[in-house]
Amino acid sequence: MKKILIVNSNYYKEISNNLLLNTKKKLLNVKFKISILSIPGAFEIPISIRRNINKFDGFVALGCIIKGQTPHFDLLSSSLFNSILSLSIKYNKPIGNGVITALNLNQAKQRSKINSQKPNKGSEAAHAVISILKNGPKKI
Repeated sequence: MKKILIVNSNYYKEISNNLLLNTKKKLLNVKFKISILSIPGAFEIPISIRRNINKFDGFVALGCIIKGQTPHFDLLSSSLFNSILSLSIKYNKPIGNGVITALNLNQAKQRSKINSQKPNKGSEAAHAVISILKNGPKKI
C-alpha cells in the first residue's frame, strides 16, 4: 500500500480545511495510506517534506498564499514552487502541489470549494500524485 504525507499549511484555516477534505477523499478512494502534518505557513512546506522524504511514497502540499501590497507574495510563491519541484526531482518522489495562489480571498475560496462542478486544488494535487504512483511506463 502506498503511503502519502499531506503537508497542510493552515494559515487560512477555512481554505486549507476544504483542500484537506477533498485531498483525503481522493486518496482514500484509491486506498492509499495517508498521514497529515499540519504546519503554520506555506514557507514551512519544503522542509516538512524534506524531513519525511524517506518515509513516504509521495506527498501532497496544501495551503494558500494571497497577494498583498508587498512583493512577499511573488517571492514566497516562487521559492515555494521551486523548492517543491527540486525536492520531487532530487528524490524521485511525486509531490502534488495543492497550494493556491490567489489575488484575493474570494478567488481562494472559489478554488477550494467542496462539492462544486470543478475539482478543488486539493483533489487536483492528489490526482497528480495518484497518476504518477499508479501509472508506470507502458511497453510499446
